[in-house]
Amino acid sequence: MTRIIFHSGNNQRPAPKNLPVNVLLKLRQGKVFQSPARFRVLVAGRRFGKTYLALAELIRAASGAGRVAWYVAPTYRQAKRVAWKALKAMTRGHWAKPPNETDLTIELISGGTISLRGADNYDSLRGDGLDFVVLDEYASMSPEAWTEVLRPALADRKGRALFIGTPRGHNHFYDLYEAVKNQPHWAVFQFTTAEGRNVTREELESATHELDERTFHQEFLARFTSQGLGRAYYGFNPTLNVRSLRYDPALPLFWAVDFNVNPLCSVIGQMVHGRVYILDEMILPDSNTPQACEEFLARTRPWTTTPDLPVLDPDAGELAEELLDDLARRLQPRPMSVEVHGDATGEQRQTSASRTDWEIVKSFFRLYTDRYNFRLRVPSSNPPVKDRINCVNAMLFNHAGERRLLIDPRCKHLIRDLEQVSWKADPHGNPLADLDKSDPMRTHVSDALGYYVAREFPMRGLHGERPGPAII
Repeated sequence: MTRIIFHSGNNQRPAPKNLPVNVLLKLRQGKVFQSPARFRVLVAGRRFGKTYLALAELIRAASGAGRVAWYVAPTYRQAKRVAWKALKAMTRGHWAKPPNETDLTIELISGGTISLRGADNYDSLRGDGLDFVVLDEYASMSPEAWTEVLRPALADRKGRALFIGTPRGHNHFYDLYEAVKNQPHWAVFQFTTAEGRNVTREELESATHELDERTFHQEFLARFTSQGLGRAYYGFNPTLNVRSLRYDPALPLFWAVDFNVNPLCSVIGQMVHGRVYILDEMILPDSNTPQACEEFLARTRPWTTTPDLPVLDPDAGELAEELLDDLARRLQPRPMSVEVHGDATGEQRQTSASRTDWEIVKSFFRLYTDRYNFRLRVPSSNPPVKDRINCVNAMLFNHAGERRLLIDPRCKHLIRDLEQVSWKADPHGNPLADLDKSDPMRTHVSDALGYYVAREFPMRGLHGERPGPAII
């Protein structure tokens, strides 16, 4: 079994005898691990190996009688989900007693303890003295968790801290990163996902086609960027994403709906060779689902009916009548294939009567089986708002320079949404995770578009990861 020499300041001490921590500290991670600085800041791309590094740091810090090390995530649930299972695997066989599953604490036979905590209720963390703390995804937690609670907890023991995370614009993580670059007792590190060597080059190349430019820079290049911070749909360009479009009868149609009552909004479009064309929008003030269905029928009627044929002269003869009948049969449109997308909560809410919105939609299409081949494509739950908007931005303009979402100029409200919808901001001007809905006309039609895009072009996890650090 590999033993690791742990570094604490200028002192070196071996890992506790036979401690099962065979963690592969690769070149970049090892630079952070071996830094003697008391306070360290690691800015790194996704899948760099931050969590394994953090757990190795915790085990090192807790390897002595009475030593206390904490892993702090933005929430208690996130701490448990990200680190608890892996931490137990790394320390199994060296527990003084079984781990406390409620308090998320492990007591080691060396006499030290490791605990997982959430910063969402940071006042509850007061009172304990600490030898070491990891603040994971510091950009997503309140800065007061550090300044008011965790930093004072390190004082009497002269404890150490490691801040790790991925950028989230120019917020307090960026401020910390900039402020401490040349400060004594501090060290700053910044690495891309590729430098972590956990993700293949092919996977990163694939991500350039799936992610918008800002997201790729932030998540994989670990860059702090202020590009479009307040604006939700920063990938939209009215010159490049707006184009006159035509319905293609050879391709299916989709209808994406947001069940807001005033206005009730939806978009109609097609997927054409991997690109999304938005042909029309429906903005219905003070409306309900049956009225939206009737409006959809009216908007698509030109695409589902036989064009008018000339009236025959009474003396045209039987052959002319047969030819005209044959022409009518040939021109009769086949039932249009329609996929309906939208808000998953439509199974619980009613905009009219006592039936759910999606029940009303299904009943409508059953009345018109001669016109439509209908398929409902609604997930069991909606994706997070941020993920949905990232999906739309990636279609508007991805890191590879492609624009795969085009909008007809008639969609004036959708265009206005993409230009104007913004994030709420905190008192310091940092964007929050909720959209600004102060204008009742905004967000709804772009929400409808987002339900479709997130379903058909979702944010996916990384594939092609190389094996991570070994845990025995």
